[in-house]
Amino acid sequence: MKNSKIIGDYLDELIPKPWCELKFNNDYELLIAIVLSAQTTDKRVNSVTKVLFNKYKDLKALSDAEMGEIESILKPLGSFRKKAIYIKEIARIIVNEYDGKVPTDRKSLEKLPGVGRKTVSVFLCEYYNYPEFAVDTHVYRVSKRLALANNKDNVINVEKKLKKIFPKEEWGKRHKQFVLFGRYYCKAVKPECEKCKLKDICKKNKV
Repeated sequence: MKNSKIIGDYLDELIPKPWCELKFNNDYELLIAIVLSAQTTDKRVNSVTKVLFNKYKDLKALSDAEMGEIESILKPLGSFRKKAIYIKEIARIIVNEYDGKVPTDRKSLEKLPGVGRKTVSVFLCEYYNYPEFAVDTHVYRVSKRLALANNKDNVINVEKKLKKIFPKEEWGKRHKQFVLFGRYYCKAVKPECEKCKLKDICKKNKV
């Protein structure tokens, strides 16, 4: 796809060293942070996990924690009661079934409560540098605006198309670039179209 090089070159110019904005110190902190990030901002998650992981120093402590105490910490997040159930159960399962070590295969990870395909893709890509192209709300929006996917495509279709368009060795970098591009430039509301070098190929520009 000829536009993929134009898009890739611009993202490399705009965001040459993309990064994950979630703060973590180990594998389980990253996994839990991703689960908590659903329908909220990374900034808010970071403020919550700082308190959470300072109080519960390991997975065993988190698995034994009182649900009410976890809920109190997670209260700034949306769906905090459901997320409290998820992370306490994730901690319990990892401690009891995986000897305290987060599994590294997709099948085992997706069996954990609150952990779906996108969460696993982000986790494996960020922590182990596995070639994955996770599709979150930003990637989904940007892909359609740039005509890399059709409006009718679901997240699985978008992921498949992006993996065909970009070389496998670029997937992790492109994923993070798309996220940051969608978060700070190609925003859902008031995107910065006039400054964007991709506006000539952007679907939104043609509407």
